[in-house]
Amino acid sequence: MTRLVLVVDDEIGVQEALRDILEDSGYRVECASSGEEGLKKIEALNPDAALLDIRMPGMDGIQLLGALSQKGINVPVILITAYGSTQTTIEAMKLGAFDYLMKPLKVKEILDSVAKAVEIKILMDRSGGQRGDGEEIDSYTMIGLSGTMQGVYKTIGRVANTNATVLIRGESGTGKELVARAIHKNSVRNDRPFVKINCASIPENLLESELFGYEKGAFTGATSMKPGKFELAGKGTLFLDEIGEMSLNTQAKLLRVLQEKEFERVGGTETIRVDVRIISATNKNLEQSIEEGSFREDLFYRLNVVEIIMPPLRDRKEDLPDLIKHIIKFCNKEYKKTINGFSSDAMSLLRSYDWPGNIRELKNLCERAVLMSNGPVLTVEDLPISLQKKSGRAGWLNGIPGGSLKEIVAEVEREVILRALEENNWNRSAVAQSLKMNRSTLYAKMKELGIID
Repeated sequence: MTRLVLVVDDEIGVQEALRDILEDSGYRVECASSGEEGLKKIEALNPDAALLDIRMPGMDGIQLLGALSQKGINVPVILITAYGSTQTTIEAMKLGAFDYLMKPLKVKEILDSVAKAVEIKILMDRSGGQRGDGEEIDSYTMIGLSGTMQGVYKTIGRVANTNATVLIRGESGTGKELVARAIHKNSVRNDRPFVKINCASIPENLLESELFGYEKGAFTGATSMKPGKFELAGKGTLFLDEIGEMSLNTQAKLLRVLQEKEFERVGGTETIRVDVRIISATNKNLEQSIEEGSFREDLFYRLNVVEIIMPPLRDRKEDLPDLIKHIIKFCNKEYKKTINGFSSDAMSLLRSYDWPGNIRELKNLCERAVLMSNGPVLTVEDLPISLQKKSGRAGWLNGIPGGSLKEIVAEVEREVILRALEENNWNRSAVAQSLKMNRSTLYAKMKELGIID
């Protein structure tokens, strides 16, 4: 049976391009030029998948997605946009979007997403599965639109309104707590407490009383009853950071809470029922800890219902400009400065660095540079000495990824054009003149290299 895909886009050229791609791969294709027309065709044709442009006059893609959600129509929706944002991505996934693709689109990316969407539609039809509700909740701000971060946002949107336990994994400094807060802020528990406890910073003999509280007289110094983090997080979210550092004894008690939804305070006999969502995080290899006998396998499976892996900064360097802009804006406000950003030479060095401390290290570096700088632009001299030593040709080349000669040359061309754009405030005529090329050639090269759509 040939599967039907609906394309909803107000640009006829985009419709025709997507039609050609999909029909060449064996799909039947219908098109609509507005959200209103798209909704009518989805109701009438029940397509196996729908590709929706977000920005359209009248009913846009997000509004159409919301209308489908409210009507309970089971069509996997793939949203397409040239204007991605953290909030839009999370909102789209919360409303039930199957996928979210950024322009410029790649043929393989489109076909892979459509194939998976059609497979999901077949499974939904067999099981009679229903879509979730369309309730919209403001998102918690996170920075970065790289492909890996888009995947993180999609997962947040899908799991936020569930009660599933989530395990966030990643190196130190990658922003695991931000993910936990984003899940809480986008959940139905967002008006209840978000309580954090770092399992590595509290001595083993005190962690149990911090988690579960204690009764008066439970131990020397317990002069009054104290509620624990589970009680303080009542009907909200409890974030267990560095869960891999928890002792086996406390792990056993945590497992009981997850299984039975109840506990007793230290030194108490009263059983306390609890309704708390658990989100945990770790930078340790828990599978290895299980093999070594320092982490319970049954607790691991309880905590790891949904796994989110935070990428290290070295794997998402395309997010560096946005991260730096955000951090410097914060530092300007904090220290009453008016820093405009880094020079192009300094940015080249920052891109060439591997960032072992991840975003935490980037924040510390930017904060120090803002504090020490006397001018409006941060230069190579404002960077740590260890980075300044990379300011020669070899250091610059370290920022260029490997690959074929064609790929390396393209990346060098992209860096040269971006630097010229920054130095000329994105005035294309001035850039073309500085690079000794005509404006139309520059424009074509910028499109070829993905600098503009």
